[in-house]
Amino acid sequence: MIHQYQLGGYNIVLDVCSGSVHAVDPLAYDMIAMYEQNDRETVEQTVWEKYQDAPGITREEIAECYDDITSLKDAGKLFSPDTFEPMAGTLKRKTAGVVKALCLHIAHTCNLNCSYCFASQGKYHGERALMSFETGKRALDFLVENSGSRHNLEVDFFGGEPLMNFQTVKDLVAYARSIEQEKKKHFRFTLTTNGMLIDDDVIDFANRECSNVVLSLDGRKEIHDRFRVDHAGNGSWEKIVPKFRKLVQARGGKNYYMRGTFTHANPDFLEDIKVMLGLGFRELSMEPVVCPADDPSALTEDDLQIVMEQYEKLAALMISERAAGRPFTFYHYMIDLKGGPCIYKRISGCGSGTEYMAVTPWGDLYPCHQFVGEEKFRLGDIWHGIDNTAVQDDFMACNVYAREECRDCWAKLYCSGGCAANAYHATGSVRGVYEYGCRLFRKRMECAIMAEIAKTVKPDVSE
Repeated sequence: MIHQYQLGGYNIVLDVCSGSVHAVDPLAYDMIAMYEQNDRETVEQTVWEKYQDAPGITREEIAECYDDITSLKDAGKLFSPDTFEPMAGTLKRKTAGVVKALCLHIAHTCNLNCSYCFASQGKYHGERALMSFETGKRALDFLVENSGSRHNLEVDFFGGEPLMNFQTVKDLVAYARSIEQEKKKHFRFTLTTNGMLIDDDVIDFANRECSNVVLSLDGRKEIHDRFRVDHAGNGSWEKIVPKFRKLVQARGGKNYYMRGTFTHANPDFLEDIKVMLGLGFRELSMEPVVCPADDPSALTEDDLQIVMEQYEKLAALMISERAAGRPFTFYHYMIDLKGGPCIYKRISGCGSGTEYMAVTPWGDLYPCHQFVGEEKFRLGDIWHGIDNTAVQDDFMACNVYAREECRDCWAKLYCSGGCAANAYHATGSVRGVYEYGCRLFRKRMECAIMAEIAKTVKPDVSE
Protein backbone atom coordinates (compact mmCIF):
# COMPACT_ATOMS: atom_id res chain seq x y z
CA MET A 1 0.00 0.00 0.00
CA ILE A 2 1.23 3.47 -0.85
CA HIS A 3 -0.11 6.93 -0.07
CA GLN A 4 0.65 9.85 -2.36
CA TYR A 5 0.01 13.52 -1.73
CA GLN A 6 1.39 16.94 -2.63
CA LEU A 7 2.04 19.50 0.06
CA GLY A 8 4.41 22.40 0.65
CA GLY A 9 6.00 22.07 -2.78
CA TYR A 10 6.77 18.37 -2.30
CA ASN A 11 5.52 15.30 -4.16
CA ILE A 12 5.39 12.77 -1.34
CA VAL A 13 5.06 9.01 -1.58
CA LEU A 14 4.67 6.97 1.59
CA ASP A 15 5.12 3.23 1.45
CA VAL A 16 2.81 2.26 4.29
CA CYS A 17 4.15 -1.10 5.40
CA SER A 18 7.87 -0.40 5.11
CA GLY A 19 7.55 3.13 6.44
CA SER A 20 9.69 4.45 3.59
CA VAL A 21 9.04 8.05 2.62
CA HIS A 22 10.02 9.38 -0.80
CA ALA A 23 10.11 13.00 -1.97
CA VAL A 24 10.11 12.69 -5.76
CA ASP A 25 9.85 14.79 -8.89
CA PRO A 26 6.54 15.09 -10.78
CA LEU A 27 7.53 12.43 -13.33
CA ALA A 28 8.27 9.79 -10.71
CA TYR A 29 5.17 10.81 -8.76
CA ASP A 30 2.94 10.13 -11.77
CA MET A 31 4.69 6.89 -12.70
CA ILE A 32 4.40 5.50 -9.17
CA ALA A 33 0.67 6.23 -9.24
CA MET A 34 0.29 4.14 -12.41
CA TYR A 35 2.87 1.44 -11.72
CA GLU A 36 0.82 -1.29 -10.05
CA GLN A 37 -2.23 -1.11 -12.29
CA ASN A 38 -0.54 -0.88 -15.70
CA ASP A 39 2.14 -2.61 -17.73
CA ARG A 40 5.46 -0.90 -18.42
CA GLU A 41 4.61 0.13 -21.98
CA THR A 42 1.39 1.83 -20.89
CA VAL A 43 3.09 3.68 -18.03
CA GLU A 44 5.95 4.95 -20.15
CA GLN A 45 3.74 5.98 -23.07
CA THR A 46 1.23 7.78 -20.83
CA VAL A 47 3.84 9.87 -19.05
CA TRP A 48 5.65 10.56 -22.35
CA GLU A 49 2.47 12.06 -23.75
CA LYS A 50 2.24 14.29 -20.67
CA TYR A 51 5.90 15.28 -20.36
CA GLN A 52 7.28 15.20 -23.92
CA ASP A 53 7.35 18.99 -24.08
CA ALA A 54 8.87 19.36 -20.61
CA PRO A 55 12.52 20.52 -20.59
CA GLY A 56 15.00 17.68 -20.20
CA ILE A 57 12.48 14.83 -20.25
CA THR A 58 13.42 12.07 -22.68
CA ARG A 59 12.17 8.57 -23.26
CA GLU A 60 15.48 7.32 -21.84
CA GLU A 61 14.87 9.24 -18.60
CA ILE A 62 11.36 7.82 -18.38
CA ALA A 63 12.70 4.29 -18.82
CA GLU A 64 15.36 4.92 -16.17
CA CYS A 65 12.73 6.24 -13.78
CA TYR A 66 10.65 3.09 -14.30
CA ASP A 67 13.71 0.96 -13.50
CA ASP A 68 14.32 2.97 -10.32
CA ILE A 69 10.75 2.37 -9.17
CA THR A 70 11.17 -1.36 -9.83
CA SER A 71 14.42 -1.36 -7.83
CA LEU A 72 12.70 0.30 -4.89
CA LYS A 73 9.91 -2.25 -5.04
CA ASP A 74 12.44 -5.10 -5.12
CA ALA A 75 14.20 -3.55 -2.12
CA GLY A 76 10.94 -3.49 -0.13
CA LYS A 77 10.68 0.31 -0.15
CA LEU A 78 7.69 0.65 -2.46
CA PHE A 79 4.51 -1.45 -2.69
CA SER A 80 5.66 -3.60 0.22
CA PRO A 81 3.05 -6.15 1.32
CA ASP A 82 1.24 -6.04 4.64
CA THR A 83 2.57 -9.07 6.53
CA PHE A 84 1.90 -7.79 10.03
CA GLU A 85 -1.54 -9.17 10.86
CA PRO A 86 -0.19 -12.43 12.35
CA MET A 87 1.81 -10.28 14.79
CA ALA A 88 -1.24 -8.34 15.98
CA GLY A 89 -1.61 -8.70 19.73
CA THR A 90 1.81 -10.33 20.15
CA LEU A 91 3.23 -7.48 22.22
CA LYS A 92 0.20 -7.29 24.50
CA ARG A 93 0.18 -11.05 25.03
CA LYS A 94 3.90 -11.02 25.73
CA THR A 95 3.60 -8.28 28.33
CA ALA A 96 0.22 -9.37 29.78
CA GLY A 97 0.00 -8.55 33.44
CA VAL A 98 2.86 -6.05 33.29
CA VAL A 99 1.92 -2.47 34.20
CA LYS A 100 4.38 0.29 33.37
CA ALA A 101 2.40 3.47 34.06
CA LEU A 102 -0.33 4.86 36.29
CA CYS A 103 -2.34 8.04 36.06
CA LEU A 104 -2.99 9.01 39.69
CA HIS A 105 -6.16 11.04 40.07
CA ILE A 106 -4.77 12.86 43.02
CA ALA A 107 -7.72 15.26 43.12
CA HIS A 108 -11.26 14.79 41.88
CA THR A 109 -11.92 18.47 42.29
CA CYS A 110 -10.83 21.61 40.49
CA ASN A 111 -10.53 25.34 41.10
CA LEU A 112 -11.64 26.04 37.53
CA ASN A 113 -15.00 25.37 35.93
CA CYS A 114 -14.22 24.72 32.26
CA SER A 115 -17.42 24.03 30.33
CA TYR A 116 -15.76 21.62 27.85
CA CYS A 117 -14.10 19.52 30.57
CA PHE A 118 -14.49 15.81 29.81
CA ALA A 119 -13.98 15.17 33.53
CA SER A 120 -17.08 17.13 34.59
CA GLN A 121 -14.99 19.89 36.18
CA GLY A 122 -12.83 17.29 37.91
CA LYS A 123 -15.62 15.22 39.51
CA TYR A 124 -15.73 12.53 36.82
CA HIS A 125 -19.52 12.21 37.22
CA GLY A 126 -19.04 11.40 40.92
CA GLU A 127 -18.19 13.05 44.20
CA ARG A 128 -15.39 15.52 44.79
CA ALA A 129 -12.49 13.89 46.61
CA LEU A 130 -8.78 14.05 47.31
CA MET A 131 -6.55 10.98 47.21
CA SER A 132 -5.06 10.14 50.60
CA PHE A 133 -1.38 9.41 51.04
CA GLU A 134 -2.24 5.84 52.06
CA THR A 135 -4.17 5.23 48.83
CA GLY A 136 -1.46 6.82 46.72
CA LYS A 137 1.23 4.79 48.49
CA ARG A 138 -0.69 1.60 47.81
CA ALA A 139 -1.04 2.63 44.14
CA LEU A 140 2.73 3.00 43.85
CA ASP A 141 3.21 -0.38 45.53
CA PHE A 142 0.68 -1.88 43.11
CA LEU A 143 2.67 -0.47 40.21
CA VAL A 144 5.93 -1.91 41.53
CA GLU A 145 4.35 -5.31 42.23
CA ASN A 146 2.87 -5.53 38.74
CA SER A 147 5.74 -4.06 36.72
CA GLY A 148 7.64 -7.31 36.17
CA SER A 149 11.23 -6.71 35.17
CA ARG A 150 10.63 -3.14 33.97
CA HIS A 151 13.05 -0.67 35.53
CA ASN A 152 11.49 2.66 34.44
CA LEU A 153 7.98 3.32 35.73
CA GLU A 154 5.82 6.31 34.90
CA VAL A 155 3.36 8.15 37.13
CA ASP A 156 1.25 11.14 36.10
CA PHE A 157 -0.29 13.33 38.80
CA PHE A 158 -3.65 14.23 37.31
CA GLY A 159 -7.00 15.68 38.26
CA GLY A 160 -9.15 17.71 38.45
CA GLU A 161 -6.35 19.92 39.63
CA PRO A 162 -3.56 17.93 41.34
CA LEU A 163 -2.06 20.98 43.04
CA MET A 164 -5.18 21.11 45.23
CA ASN A 165 -3.59 18.07 46.90
CA PHE A 166 0.02 19.15 46.56
CA GLN A 167 1.29 17.92 49.92
CA THR A 168 0.17 14.40 49.05
CA VAL A 169 1.94 14.70 45.69
CA LYS A 170 5.16 15.63 47.46
CA ASP A 171 4.78 12.87 50.03
CA LEU A 172 4.17 10.24 47.34
CA VAL A 173 7.22 11.30 45.35
CA ALA A 174 9.32 11.12 48.53
CA TYR A 175 7.99 7.61 49.19
CA ALA A 176 8.70 6.50 45.63
CA ARG A 177 12.26 7.79 45.81
CA SER A 178 12.75 5.96 49.11
CA ILE A 179 11.99 2.55 47.58
CA GLU A 180 13.69 2.93 44.19
CA GLN A 181 17.01 1.38 45.16
CA GLU A 182 15.50 -1.50 47.09
CA LYS A 183 12.95 -2.34 44.38
CA LYS A 184 15.41 -1.70 41.52
CA LYS A 185 12.99 0.72 39.91
CA HIS A 186 13.11 4.32 38.71
CA PHE A 187 10.04 6.54 38.76
CA ARG A 188 9.44 9.24 36.16
CA PHE A 189 6.81 11.72 37.30
CA THR A 190 4.62 14.05 35.24
CA LEU A 191 2.43 16.81 36.61
CA THR A 192 -0.58 18.18 34.72
CA THR A 193 -1.85 21.51 36.02
CA ASN A 194 -4.05 24.47 35.16
CA GLY A 195 -1.49 26.74 36.84
CA MET A 196 -3.72 28.53 39.32
CA LEU A 197 -1.77 27.28 42.36
CA ILE A 198 1.75 27.43 40.97
CA ASP A 199 4.18 29.15 43.34
CA ASP A 200 7.91 28.96 44.03
CA ASP A 201 7.49 25.73 46.01
CA VAL A 202 5.67 24.09 43.10
CA ILE A 203 8.28 25.31 40.62
CA ASP A 204 11.18 24.03 42.71
CA PHE A 205 9.47 20.68 43.23
CA ALA A 206 8.46 20.25 39.57
CA ASN A 207 11.91 21.11 38.30
CA ARG A 208 13.54 18.73 40.75
CA GLU A 209 11.21 15.76 40.52
CA CYS A 210 9.11 15.88 37.35
CA SER A 211 10.46 14.69 34.02
CA ASN A 212 7.66 16.60 32.31
CA VAL A 213 5.07 19.20 33.23
CA VAL A 214 1.88 19.73 31.21
CA LEU A 215 0.47 23.25 31.46
CA SER A 216 -3.05 24.09 30.31
CA LEU A 217 -3.35 27.24 28.22
CA ASP A 218 -5.77 27.74 25.34
CA GLY A 219 -3.80 30.51 23.65
CA ARG A 220 -5.48 33.85 23.06
CA LYS A 221 -6.79 35.52 26.20
CA GLU A 222 -10.30 35.88 24.81
CA ILE A 223 -10.41 32.20 23.83
CA HIS A 224 -8.84 30.95 27.05
CA ASP A 225 -11.11 33.07 29.26
CA ARG A 226 -14.19 31.98 27.35
CA PHE A 227 -13.89 28.48 28.78
CA ARG A 228 -11.21 28.31 31.48
CA VAL A 229 -12.97 30.26 34.22
CA ASP A 230 -13.16 29.94 37.98
CA HIS A 231 -16.38 29.09 39.79
CA ALA A 232 -17.31 32.77 39.88
CA GLY A 233 -17.01 32.96 36.10
CA ASN A 234 -13.76 34.92 36.03
CA GLY A 235 -11.15 34.14 33.40
CA SER A 236 -7.81 32.69 34.47
CA TRP A 237 -5.44 33.88 31.71
CA GLU A 238 -4.00 36.86 33.57
CA LYS A 239 -3.34 34.76 36.67
CA ILE A 240 -1.65 31.78 35.10
CA VAL A 241 0.44 33.16 32.23
CA PRO A 242 3.03 34.88 34.48
CA LYS A 243 3.27 31.68 36.55
CA PHE A 244 3.73 29.53 33.47
CA ARG A 245 6.43 31.82 32.15
CA LYS A 246 8.29 31.70 35.44
CA LEU A 247 8.08 27.91 35.64
CA VAL A 248 9.20 27.39 32.04
CA GLN A 249 12.09 29.79 32.45
CA ALA A 250 13.17 27.95 35.61
CA ARG A 251 13.10 24.67 33.66
CA GLY A 252 15.41 26.10 31.04
CA GLY A 253 12.63 26.00 28.45
CA LYS A 254 12.63 22.21 28.30
CA ASN A 255 10.63 19.20 29.45
CA TYR A 256 7.21 20.79 29.49
CA TYR A 257 4.21 21.08 27.21
CA MET A 258 1.94 24.05 26.87
CA ARG A 259 -1.27 22.18 26.13
CA GLY A 260 -4.30 23.91 24.67
CA THR A 261 -7.72 22.75 23.53
CA PHE A 262 -9.37 24.10 20.40
CA THR A 263 -13.13 24.03 19.99
CA HIS A 264 -15.87 25.32 17.73
CA ALA A 265 -14.97 28.77 19.10
CA ASN A 266 -11.42 28.66 17.69
CA PRO A 267 -10.94 26.25 14.78
CA ASP A 268 -8.38 28.86 13.67
CA PHE A 269 -6.15 27.59 16.48
CA LEU A 270 -2.93 28.67 14.75
CA GLU A 271 -3.66 32.14 16.12
CA ASP A 272 -3.47 30.62 19.60
CA ILE A 273 -0.21 28.89 18.74
CA LYS A 274 1.19 32.27 17.67
CA VAL A 275 0.16 33.82 20.98
CA MET A 276 1.94 31.03 22.87
CA LEU A 277 5.06 31.57 20.78
CA GLY A 278 4.86 35.28 21.46
CA LEU A 279 4.82 34.54 25.18
CA GLY A 280 8.05 32.58 24.82
CA PHE A 281 6.63 29.05 24.92
CA ARG A 282 8.23 26.68 22.39
CA GLU A 283 6.96 23.22 23.44
CA LEU A 284 3.36 23.24 22.30
CA SER A 285 0.29 21.12 21.85
CA MET A 286 -3.22 22.00 20.71
CA GLU A 287 -5.76 19.20 21.02
CA PRO A 288 -9.19 19.00 19.39
CA VAL A 289 -11.93 19.10 22.00
CA VAL A 290 -13.48 15.79 23.11
CA CYS A 291 -17.16 16.27 23.91
CA PRO A 292 -20.63 15.16 22.78
CA ALA A 293 -21.66 16.24 19.28
CA ASP A 294 -24.50 18.40 20.65
CA ASP A 295 -22.18 20.35 22.95
CA PRO A 296 -21.75 23.99 21.80
CA SER A 297 -17.98 23.48 21.97
CA ALA A 298 -17.97 20.49 19.61
CA LEU A 299 -16.17 20.79 16.30
CA THR A 300 -18.52 20.63 13.32
CA GLU A 301 -18.22 19.54 9.72
CA ASP A 302 -17.98 23.21 8.78
CA ASP A 303 -14.97 23.55 11.10
CA LEU A 304 -13.14 20.66 9.46
CA GLN A 305 -11.78 22.51 6.44
CA ILE A 306 -10.62 25.39 8.63
CA VAL A 307 -8.77 23.00 10.94
CA MET A 308 -7.16 21.20 7.99
CA GLU A 309 -5.87 24.52 6.65
CA GLN A 310 -4.56 25.41 10.11
CA TYR A 311 -2.51 22.21 10.22
CA GLU A 312 -0.94 23.06 6.85
CA LYS A 313 -0.18 26.63 7.91
CA LEU A 314 1.25 25.34 11.18
CA ALA A 315 3.68 23.08 9.31
CA ALA A 316 4.75 26.02 7.15
CA LEU A 317 5.27 28.14 10.26
CA MET A 318 7.39 25.44 11.87
CA ILE A 319 9.58 25.26 8.75
CA SER A 320 10.03 29.04 8.58
CA GLU A 321 10.73 29.36 12.31
CA ARG A 322 13.27 26.55 12.12
CA ALA A 323 15.00 28.26 9.19
CA ALA A 324 15.16 31.48 11.22
CA GLY A 325 16.83 29.68 14.13
CA ARG A 326 13.69 29.71 16.29
CA PRO A 327 12.50 26.09 16.21
CA PHE A 328 9.50 24.99 18.24
CA THR A 329 7.90 21.66 18.93
CA PHE A 330 4.30 20.72 18.20
CA TYR A 331 3.37 17.50 19.96
CA HIS A 332 1.32 15.99 17.14
CA TYR A 333 4.08 16.63 14.61
CA MET A 334 6.71 14.70 16.54
CA ILE A 335 7.60 11.92 14.13
CA ASP A 336 10.72 9.83 13.52
CA LEU A 337 11.04 8.83 9.87
CA LYS A 338 14.24 6.85 10.47
CA GLY A 339 13.14 4.73 13.39
CA GLY A 340 10.19 5.31 15.67
CA PRO A 341 8.24 2.67 17.60
CA CYS A 342 8.83 -0.99 16.76
CA ILE A 343 6.29 -2.68 14.53
CA TYR A 344 4.79 -4.59 17.45
CA LYS A 345 3.95 -1.32 19.18
CA ARG A 346 2.66 0.22 15.95
CA ILE A 347 0.14 -2.53 15.37
CA SER A 348 -0.84 -3.18 19.00
CA GLY A 349 -1.63 0.45 19.75
CA CYS A 350 -2.51 2.16 23.00
CA GLY A 351 -1.69 0.30 26.21
CA SER A 352 -4.73 1.57 28.10
CA GLY A 353 -6.28 -1.09 30.30
CA THR A 354 -3.23 -3.32 30.01
CA GLU A 355 0.09 -1.58 30.65
CA TYR A 356 -1.40 1.79 31.58
CA MET A 357 -4.26 2.48 34.02
CA ALA A 358 -5.87 5.32 35.92
CA VAL A 359 -6.38 5.26 39.69
CA THR A 360 -9.21 7.16 41.37
CA PRO A 361 -8.92 8.83 44.80
CA TRP A 362 -10.51 5.68 46.25
CA GLY A 363 -8.10 3.30 44.56
CA ASP A 364 -10.36 2.04 41.77
CA LEU A 365 -8.64 1.10 38.52
CA TYR A 366 -9.86 2.20 35.07
CA PRO A 367 -8.34 1.67 31.60
CA CYS A 368 -7.38 5.36 31.34
CA HIS A 369 -8.40 8.78 32.63
CA GLN A 370 -11.12 9.17 29.98
CA PHE A 371 -13.01 6.11 31.27
CA VAL A 372 -12.97 7.08 34.94
CA GLY A 373 -16.47 7.30 36.37
CA GLU A 374 -17.99 4.90 33.84
CA GLU A 375 -18.67 1.99 36.13
CA LYS A 376 -18.73 -0.75 33.52
CA PHE A 377 -15.10 0.02 32.73
CA ARG A 378 -13.93 -0.34 36.33
CA LEU A 379 -11.20 -2.99 36.18
CA GLY A 380 -10.72 -3.60 39.89
CA ASP A 381 -8.74 -1.80 42.55
CA ILE A 382 -5.18 -1.38 43.80
CA TRP A 383 -5.73 -3.67 46.80
CA HIS A 384 -7.22 -6.70 45.09
CA GLY A 385 -6.03 -6.27 41.52
CA ILE A 386 -7.97 -6.81 38.30
CA ASP A 387 -11.27 -8.68 38.58
CA ASN A 388 -13.11 -7.32 35.53
CA THR A 389 -11.12 -9.48 33.15
CA ALA A 390 -13.74 -9.25 30.40
CA VAL A 391 -13.13 -5.52 29.95
CA GLN A 392 -9.38 -5.96 30.14
CA ASP A 393 -9.57 -8.71 27.53
CA ASP A 394 -11.45 -6.31 25.27
CA PHE A 395 -8.66 -3.77 25.58
CA MET A 396 -6.09 -6.51 25.13
CA ALA A 397 -7.69 -7.35 21.79
CA CYS A 398 -7.61 -3.75 20.56
CA ASN A 399 -5.17 -3.38 17.68
CA VAL A 400 -5.07 -2.10 14.13
CA TYR A 401 -6.45 -5.33 12.72
CA ALA A 402 -9.35 -5.47 15.17
CA ARG A 403 -10.90 -2.54 13.31
CA GLU A 404 -12.03 -3.26 9.75
CA GLU A 405 -11.96 0.44 8.90
CA CYS A 406 -8.24 0.58 9.71
CA ARG A 407 -7.10 -2.18 7.39
CA ASP A 408 -7.02 -0.05 4.25
CA CYS A 409 -6.01 3.19 5.95
CA TRP A 410 -2.57 4.49 5.00
CA ALA A 411 -2.05 6.03 8.46
CA LYS A 412 -2.73 2.89 10.48
CA LEU A 413 0.89 2.29 11.48
CA TYR A 414 1.12 5.86 12.79
CA CYS A 415 -2.08 5.96 14.84
CA SER A 416 -2.08 2.24 15.78
CA GLY A 417 -5.87 2.20 15.71
CA GLY A 418 -6.39 5.46 17.55
CA CYS A 419 -7.81 6.30 20.96
CA ALA A 420 -10.08 3.66 22.50
CA ALA A 421 -11.89 6.29 24.58
CA ASN A 422 -12.68 8.47 21.58
CA ALA A 423 -13.83 5.39 19.69
CA TYR A 424 -16.11 4.35 22.54
CA HIS A 425 -17.64 7.77 23.05
CA ALA A 426 -18.24 8.12 19.30
CA THR A 427 -19.46 4.60 18.50
CA GLY A 428 -20.19 2.79 21.76
CA SER A 429 -17.32 0.35 21.24
CA VAL A 430 -13.61 0.59 22.11
CA ARG A 431 -13.02 -1.17 18.79
CA GLY A 432 -15.00 1.43 16.89
CA VAL A 433 -13.58 4.28 14.82
CA TYR A 434 -13.98 7.98 15.56
CA GLU A 435 -14.06 9.07 11.94
CA TYR A 436 -13.83 12.83 12.56
CA GLY A 437 -10.71 12.23 14.64
CA CYS A 438 -9.32 9.96 11.93
CA ARG A 439 -9.59 12.70 9.33
CA LEU A 440 -7.77 15.13 11.60
CA PHE A 441 -5.08 12.57 12.38
CA ARG A 442 -4.41 11.78 8.73
CA LYS A 443 -4.02 15.47 7.98
CA ARG A 444 -1.65 15.91 10.90
CA MET A 445 0.49 13.04 9.68
CA GLU A 446 0.68 14.43 6.15
CA CYS A 447 1.83 17.76 7.56
CA ALA A 448 4.25 16.17 10.02
CA ILE A 449 5.90 14.06 7.31
CA MET A 450 6.20 17.08 5.04
CA ALA A 451 7.78 19.14 7.82
CA GLU A 452 10.33 16.38 8.42
CA ILE A 453 11.15 16.13 4.72
CA ALA A 454 11.74 19.88 4.68
CA LYS A 455 14.66 19.43 7.10
CA THR A 456 16.74 17.86 4.34
CA VAL A 457 15.01 18.39 0.98
CA LYS A 458 14.22 21.67 -0.72
CA PRO A 459 10.70 21.99 -2.16
CA ASP A 460 10.11 21.85 -5.91
CA VAL A 461 9.16 25.41 -6.88
CA SER A 462 9.33 24.81 -10.63
CA GLU A 463 5.64 24.08 -11.04
